[in-house]
Amino acid sequence: MLTDYSLKMPKNIHAGEHALEQLEEILSDDIQKIVIFTDKGLLKLGLVDVPIKIIEEKGINYTILSDIPAEPNYHQAQTMIDEFKKEKADFIIAVGGGSVMDVAKLASILATDEYTVKDLLENPLLAKKQVTSLMIPSTAGTGAEATPNAIVGVPEKDLKIGIVNSEMIADFVLLDGRMTKDLPKPIAASTGVDALCHAIECFTSAKANPISNTFALEALDLIMNNIIEACTNPDALDAKRKMLLGSFYAGIAITASGTTAVHALSYPLGGKYHIAHGVSNAILLTPVMKFNEPVIKDLLAVAYDRVVKDGDKELSVDKKSTYMINQLEIIVKVLEIPTSLKTFNVPEEDLDGLVAAGMEVTRLLVNNKREVTPEDARNIYLQIM
Repeated sequence: MLTDYSLKMPKNIHAGEHALEQLEEILSDDIQKIVIFTDKGLLKLGLVDVPIKIIEEKGINYTILSDIPAEPNYHQAQTMIDEFKKEKADFIIAVGGGSVMDVAKLASILATDEYTVKDLLENPLLAKKQVTSLMIPSTAGTGAEATPNAIVGVPEKDLKIGIVNSEMIADFVLLDGRMTKDLPKPIAASTGVDALCHAIECFTSAKANPISNTFALEALDLIMNNIIEACTNPDALDAKRKMLLGSFYAGIAITASGTTAVHALSYPLGGKYHIAHGVSNAILLTPVMKFNEPVIKDLLAVAYDRVVKDGDKELSVDKKSTYMINQLEIIVKVLEIPTSLKTFNVPEEDLDGLVAAGMEVTRLLVNNKREVTPEDARNIYLQIM
């Protein structure tokens, strides 16, 4: 565990049944122009209606940018940012999932022509916050509203890369369970498991520390005890609120420590085969946890004591660890998320390329408590081929 550690997080967070209505107090009279980043699906569902109504009642000029593709590459992100710059806005609102919020966060530091998204791939610390940003997540999963990260595809490398710059941390976050109420089950499930991965990876990260553990353990408790109900019962609003809070806490844990080999090895699956980020993480979750178990079983036992409300506290560390990994596997299975790359027609002859690409994600592999060698990565990928 780290002995020196710190935390950066959004400055103002509003959560609860009426969090969206807090926007009225947040929007000051000196704001001249707002750009709302969202997607067409959310517009159609009416999930942007409340923010729009409040903005119009305040008499503030606004523009909606809704052509953000799912999991954009850096060219697509730059296209949206170029559109944003034309608007000369002084306030950003992002309503959506991780892709929407990541593009909005990039826009908040790229409002001038001084740097591009491609420049930040080489040096993410070049840019500084230029436009105030507010995040309203519509999924209980990515935690993007809490993090300084923006993930973009790099087609020439068949990889996704995380741009990390604390200047991208949101100024405001609104967590309102109503935003996730009508989320389709496959999206709720994959994003929910993404949040689950964030929590368990951060808690078992080599960079874990007392601050990150506080948020990671609470996130793990909230997510593991609510994810199935939240994803399978549209009316389970209390479970959905808890998932949204758990996802946010897991995002804070990412900022304070970092994810590990699950995310590292999943990036090539999204970059080359365009498998949804949460799904690729779900596929790798159990294999990586089993690989790591020899060096994290004590931590998994601690997690067991926190998460399993009616658990036998007298069980051995080995049995508690095994139980936790089995529960992760059960959650993925019950939520009907694929667990094999065969579902996505990934040929076994691509194995060498997957290993090479996965081993490039050193930013996250260094967080893994057990060293991952190319041969280890090969064996993990073989389990899911």
